[in-house]
Amino acid sequence: MKLRIPTLLAIAASLSVLATGPVIGGHAHAAPTAQPLPIPVPHIDPSRSITPATDVYPDIGLAPKQVEEAFRTAQKTHRKVLLDFGGNWCPDCLKLAGIFEVPEVNEWLESLFVIVPVNVGRINQNLDLASRYGVTIHEVPTVLILTEDGKLLNADGANTLGNARAMSAQAVIDLIDGWSKRG
Repeated sequence: MKLRIPTLLAIAASLSVLATGPVIGGHAHAAPTAQPLPIPVPHIDPSRSITPATDVYPDIGLAPKQVEEAFRTAQKTHRKVLLDFGGNWCPDCLKLAGIFEVPEVNEWLESLFVIVPVNVGRINQNLDLASRYGVTIHEVPTVLILTEDGKLLNADGANTLGNARAMSAQAVIDLIDGWSKRG
């Protein structure tokens, strides 16, 4: 079977449309990109040992700028913001951060959230960042889950992780997953 040049050109043009998207007004438009499949909620074996993290919370003075940048990134990437208020002296904070560092947990968290560890000193610094969302920090870690436009999703449980050492890794994950699904 012989294909004529006009037929080949028509096939090439249709392939071009598939690759670049439709031609509208003489200009090719980008083809819609497929959304990545959501990463499933990780399931951590209860017998798995979680090593507490070290030096998680950066210099106190960095937090305001990091929070501002997190919201810009969240808006661009359509993720939520997770603010983790704590201190490097806090065993519960380091246990929580250790859970966050488990590779499958980290991958899942990063797919849903822009994460900012906020150093609160001895619970006397950067507290204004939480109070913007109506949360008073009495204990750490305090975790805020916020939409990309700043709506707090876990006002009823922001301080729940203050006893992270007594919780299983799966309980922490399930709690964060539940909060995330609120908005």
